Amino acid sequence: MRTLEYTVPPQEAGRRLEYVLRAHFELSEHRLRSLKFADCILLDGVPAHVGRAVAAGQTVMVQLRDEGAAIAPYDLPLRVSYRDADILIVDKPAPLPSIASARQDSATLENAVYACLGCPADFVYRPVSRLDKGTSGLMPIALNAVAHARMQRMLHTGQYVREYLAVTEGAPQADAGVIDRPIGHAEGVRRCIDPSGKHAVTHYTVLERAANSRALLRLRLETGRTHQIRVHLQSLGCPIAGDYLYGEPLPQLVGRFALHAARMQLTHPMTGETLTFESPLPEALAALLKE
Repeated sequence: MRTLEYTVPPQEAGRRLEYVLRAHFELSEHRLRSLKFADCILLDGVPAHVGRAVAAGQTVMVQLRDEGAAIAPYDLPLRVSYRDADILIVDKPAPLPSIASARQDSATLENAVYACLGCPADFVYRPVSRLDKGTSGLMPIALNAVAHARMQRMLHTGQYVREYLAVTEGAPQADAGVIDRPIGHAEGVRRCIDPSGKHAVTHYTVLERAANSRALLRLRLETGRTHQIRVHLQSLGCPIAGDYLYGEPLPQLVGRFALHAARMQLTHPMTGETLTFESPLPEALAALLKE
């Protein structure tokens, strides 16, 4: 792996990180996207969003994986909800990283999908959206560049609807509502409610209020900010059970938290057919409501 570094000069202070990457590393749109999804773009050694502003003296790092390097297969039995020549819908277990990176070994969904497809020589991993390591559930992967581009354009539209189930510590006062609070950067990989942050909207419905003060919520994303559901629920005073960044970890949820991508409805990028997929709440999460 090759690492490129660049120190931000005073005249570029306040520029977006994306500008610095394009100006000084000459990265293509495809390359920039793949590096971003793999957490291979760092600012002062910490993975950074390409939309944030840089300061003078900060070090921009790009970790380049060899383009021709062979990916290692990960023999993990995957639950495949759908597969054709254009898209693959898998049910990602947790904890499992969605994508390989410099900080992850070969035990990732990327390596598992490679094995699931029979280790093709021309394999390119094209997740349409991805789930946090600690989140389980439905995740779409495009199997060619055209399908990927079309599905990317569907994100956050009525053609691509995602619903999650979450077990929370405590519950919102209202049985249903909309959380409309902007999200910005906090320390490290954390995010926070920030008036100057990006517009973020989450719809929620309380499905069950358990006797142990936990609750089961159904959530639908209108926008797709990093850690959006996790930050929004924390801001209501009911963080996701086991969330080690925005709440408290639970010993019975090693490496994960109680968030599950349970339903997905999308328009097929090639045929225009409406497809709907569902994944039940994992038993380990359902058990939290009965403790």
